[in-house]
Amino acid sequence: MLSNRRFHVSVLTPMSKYFRVHRIVAMVAASAIQLLPAQTIELETQTQKIRVVTLAKGLDRPWSIAFLPDGDYLVPELSGQVRLIHSGVVQAQPIEGVPQSQLQGHGGLLDIELHPDFKNNHLAYIAYSKAGEKGVTTAIFRARYEGGQFVDGKDIFVADAWARGGLNPGGRMVFDNKGLLYFGVGDRGPTGEPLVQDLGNHNGKIVRLRDDGSVPPDNPFVNRPGAKPEIFTYGNRTPQGLTVHPETGEVWESEHGPMGGDEVNILKPGANYGWPVVSFGRKYDGSIINNGQPWKEGMEPPAYFWVPSIGISNILFYTGDQFPTWKGQLIVTGMSGRLVQTVRQKGRGQNERESILTQLRSEFRDIRQGSDGLIYLVVRQDAKQTKNSGEILRLEPIK
Repeated sequence: MLSNRRFHVSVLTPMSKYFRVHRIVAMVAASAIQLLPAQTIELETQTQKIRVVTLAKGLDRPWSIAFLPDGDYLVPELSGQVRLIHSGVVQAQPIEGVPQSQLQGHGGLLDIELHPDFKNNHLAYIAYSKAGEKGVTTAIFRARYEGGQFVDGKDIFVADAWARGGLNPGGRMVFDNKGLLYFGVGDRGPTGEPLVQDLGNHNGKIVRLRDDGSVPPDNPFVNRPGAKPEIFTYGNRTPQGLTVHPETGEVWESEHGPMGGDEVNILKPGANYGWPVVSFGRKYDGSIINNGQPWKEGMEPPAYFWVPSIGISNILFYTGDQFPTWKGQLIVTGMSGRLVQTVRQKGRGQNERESILTQLRSEFRDIRQGSDGLIYLVVRQDAKQTKNSGEILRLEPIK
């Protein structure tokens, strides 16, 4: 039966009303801001003042970030390198031992995730687009990070989601509180859409694995004939974000809609999230999906959706003390929307949202909370799409 969960829609009106810029060349138009090197920007949101600090520049379409115990960062670039950032400086020599990825369309070197016990086992996981005789698919590579390089690496999962193009690879990973690894595989574009509702492949699926790539025995389709045992959910168009709810332990997922209809979903074992049967968006040719009805019995509705689309690239629940007014809120990054948005979980209609950092006009690829309680952002490219203009930003409170 259809869930009675309340749907939520976003209106993309910038909510940040005031901002001060340090070391900036102000343009005549208020929305046009040219940033100079080593900029520090102060913004006033609805509830608190924040500072945006640039930690690193010059990256080639960075996709993600991982925090090492010594304070350094690992950042994968879509074009195929993993970079070490030490003391705010991107090291010139890429890290060795990275898998060979296929740069095509949306595909390339994607996410990086450290094992929950990384301090002891040094295991790192890299999601990437893997080429083969059938075309290109999405895979997970596991290796130990030792001596500044990846060693003893091997694929622990190769999705059965082969395509000739590079559309919608997915690629986000997250470990849950039990140490199980969740991995999003995209529908692989229009040619893959008919496969998303079929459990005999990995197109448009969230898979759940043990840390060595083996299948947990309680996965929902382990004993179903013809179904891939790795599948945890299906009907997911192009999963781009994964995070764990700090109180319930549930895994939440975000995905791009087509023309509108970005979603945030609470993952339930065996649930069908509807793509391409239902959506709050439309096909790229403008055609209406399911006669305009964005729900159907037996298909799980989203917890939140966005019309128009903001291109959600990752999500997190903020749990730190540095930004007290954001504590407990869901925070999303938007690539096409070029914004970061806070989503209050409780309040009037439980749909209070604020769009921030719209002044930067940057493509936000990833968002993470550091052990220091600060928020870190991966900027894919600047507003002018300049080559090697990727950045790592840090949000700090102004008290």
